[in-house]
Amino acid sequence: MAKEVAIGKRAKISEAQQYMLLSVLAASIVLGAAISLIIHFVQQISFNAKVIAAEDEAIVSYSNVIKNTGICKSPKGDVYSEDELKKCSPDSIEVSEIPGTLRANILENLAANEALNSVPKEASSSCINPNTEKNYTYAELNKIYNDANGSTELAAASQLIKSCSALRVIPDALPAFKNEEALLASLNKLFIESGWQPESLSPSGSSSASTLVPGLNAISVSLSVEADTGTTMNVLNNIERSIREFDIERATIEWGSNNTLNLQAQATAYYMDESTITETTKTIKAEGK
Repeated sequence: MAKEVAIGKRAKISEAQQYMLLSVLAASIVLGAAISLIIHFVQQISFNAKVIAAEDEAIVSYSNVIKNTGICKSPKGDVYSEDELKKCSPDSIEVSEIPGTLRANILENLAANEALNSVPKEASSSCINPNTEKNYTYAELNKIYNDANGSTELAAASQLIKSCSALRVIPDALPAFKNEEALLASLNKLFIESGWQPESLSPSGSSSASTLVPGLNAISVSLSVEADTGTTMNVLNNIERSIREFDIERATIEWGSNNTLNLQAQATAYYMDESTITETTKTIKAEGK
């Protein structure tokens, strides 16, 4: 009888141990799952925080570009709100409302630059003041801009400043795109002003990127002049005085018959790549690698 009681106690102890082991195992599984979920949630929170920080950085960068260029008025806060961007109308903004911006500096400083404005140019009929029958001065153009009402008048006044002020010299001196026809027309005008009429003009057909300045591109031009000494020298002097750069790299000058001076030269003209805002893509990884 005592032996049977001992066996029963042992069985109960063994069963209790099994329940305890199962309880410990279950608790371990629950604890492990909880720790895994906590780690996962921490990683998700950290990743989302990185994404939100990158988005905020992009918003600030976009806002700074808009504000610094003068496309819109300065925002009330640090960045533009969606409502401010919807209400933004570049053609209806006056220069006085965007001080210190790129747009204001161009319209106030470059457009009024006396050195640039001193470069002579045949003005179009739109640049003639009907009251004075002379070319618009910057003061007159600025008054037209300040007196403009509404986006239509402001846009027209802005275009008038671009076409008739000192700003017109900048694209003439260094165009923002390749235009061989305009280049040859400029050369032809220089030849005619020098008293020489070329028989034909054509590009050399080669162009390349300059190694001097990033974004600066070169167009090769062949020059050929066969005229009297005075005319040939006038051509060289006018090319030297031209607002657009013609860099003569190789030249051959020979005396010809009837006291003529023959010029064969290879020159280079330049133009810039169009200025654009480069967008970059930033990849956010959860592990931060």
